[in-house]
Amino acid sequence: YRRFKIRYHPEDPNDFAMMNEVLLRRLKAYKEGDEKFAKLPDLIMIDGGKGQLSAALKARDDLGLTVPMVGLAKKMEIIFQPENDLAGAGEYAYRAIELPLQSHGLLLLRRLRDEAHRFALTYHRKVRDKRFHGSALEEIPGVGPRRKRLLLRNFGSLEGIRRASVEELAAVPTMTKKLAEQIRDYLRDE
Repeated sequence: YRRFKIRYHPEDPNDFAMMNEVLLRRLKAYKEGDEKFAKLPDLIMIDGGKGQLSAALKARDDLGLTVPMVGLAKKMEIIFQPENDLAGAGEYAYRAIELPLQSHGLLLLRRLRDEAHRFALTYHRKVRDKRFHGSALEEIPGVGPRRKRLLLRNFGSLEGIRRASVEELAAVPTMTKKLAEQIRDYLRDE
């Protein structure tokens, strides 16, 4: 199991952009030799139809990889498989595969999807609860209530702090450059 905290933060959530981001980060880690991602999966199953699958295929193609992918559209439980890249432009034709609703293969794919949902929802609830009941700043050694208050007063929000440079963070009263670097590194990895 792997979790990726989405870095894409628009006004309105964009399922396709978030799908592309996660796959780009996962596959890029493989290409860069990250030990946690040393092996490519035999198959990547995307939760969604043609749109989500297209976003995932774009990430794969941008990195020049060939791992097979399929999408499982929930409404009708249809499996979409890319057939070929039309003229090498990243525009795929898709084959729709309909398995009987009680087939063992479809039941397995649905269980995999449902487990991925369960895992993701547990994580998102944890992140949401943390946002409402506490702050990521509280987890950084050396940042107590006073420094937290000063940082939020100077930058307006956790996102503002995340965008600040080390020099800007270090300019806040009671901050040191070393602590500013710790804060930047911690929030970047979060």
